[in-house]
Amino acid sequence: MKNMIFNCFFIFFLIGFNVLGQCANGYEFFDTNSTKMLSFVENYSNFSQSAVGHYTPLYVGLTLIRGAAAKGAVCLDGTLPGYHLHRGYGSGANSWIVHLEGGGWCNSIRTCVYRKTTRRGSSNYFEKQLAFTGILSNQAQENPDFFNWNRVKIRYCDGASFTGDSEDKVHGLQFRGQKIWLAAIEELMSKGMRYANQALLSGCSAGGLASILHCDEFRGFFSRRTRVKCLADAGMFMDARDVAGGHTLRNMYNGVVTLQGSGKNLPRTCTNHLDPTSCFFPQNIISNLRTPMFLLNTAYDSWQIIASLAPPSADRRGTWKACQKNPASCSPSQLNFLQGFRNQMLNSVKRFSMSRQNGLFVNSCFAHCQSERQDTWFADNSPLLGNKPIALAVGDWYFERSAVKKIDCPYPCDKTCHNLVFRA
Repeated sequence: MKNMIFNCFFIFFLIGFNVLGQCANGYEFFDTNSTKMLSFVENYSNFSQSAVGHYTPLYVGLTLIRGAAAKGAVCLDGTLPGYHLHRGYGSGANSWIVHLEGGGWCNSIRTCVYRKTTRRGSSNYFEKQLAFTGILSNQAQENPDFFNWNRVKIRYCDGASFTGDSEDKVHGLQFRGQKIWLAAIEELMSKGMRYANQALLSGCSAGGLASILHCDEFRGFFSRRTRVKCLADAGMFMDARDVAGGHTLRNMYNGVVTLQGSGKNLPRTCTNHLDPTSCFFPQNIISNLRTPMFLLNTAYDSWQIIASLAPPSADRRGTWKACQKNPASCSPSQLNFLQGFRNQMLNSVKRFSMSRQNGLFVNSCFAHCQSERQDTWFADNSPLLGNKPIALAVGDWYFERSAVKKIDCPYPCDKTCHNLVFRA
């Protein structure tokens, strides 16, 4: 099976002292060179028309949480948070998926002020309808195990993976991610989730990180009779050195946690012995989770390669640009560096994978977020491990039909990957 390739055209334009890069089916990131602070914002398409041909997904309308402001649960600019809900039916009427939207973080006043002028910081810019594809699809042939569940996507407008609780009155910034999370859950409980017999907390990218950070908290909202599990897609952001030997992502996370006051809302199983910034990294949390967790991740995460491992600040000569755009263009030394990154990730999940309740699907693809896109979640040419697509692997784990601990061989052995290839 041939690799599926997604082309991305970068459009760069200057905004003040910042350069913002945007692309479809790809990435969007903020590089504040003047302050050496970074704010990264992902912008992934839910599906690719080129990958699945003619396709008309379900579109689900936006609901704003009307009582949220009274609880202090507001977006960065003070607007109301929101979600998209499509009701379940039949055997899935009392089962719920709560999916947390991704979209990077903001780590400084400057990047958060910018962010509140976008859908990542203000509900004024939310799409009124979102396509529900992949794990959110309502079609059995596209989402065999969860198609008739109540499926919710909580919008992300705080910039700290739903963990912040602070404010900056001077700049009109509200860092209320934790309160947004609680207000959304309370609203969903009032809409019937309190009666759930099955529940799954999921998320992609920054939302995948949030599903890890909030997993045990989510379990606590339900009775012991409810089967509750969590899924993190592309949420394993690694505390790794960049190509210059620096700590790009750690430095950025430190800004997020400090500015937004996230420390008090991070898992205490971590903060009781590590600093808050370390506890924003999943590798320091996953082994101590009490709730069953499934990690869905690529070993060569495209977002981390571009924004964390080889950002412009670390790759000043641009020697990584070709490799970032296409893995086939990576030099032997660059591939060796990326294999080291893969090894670090695999070492970080060893203890986690030893627990019978946990699941794992780590494929050797150059991609990011595979549960929301139909072509990677469940389609005729989806990525496979052991001849099993992601959707069936997650279903087997959730319903305990079989144990799922799948780790791919190193690149370039997997010919089922949907590698992201970027063209300038």
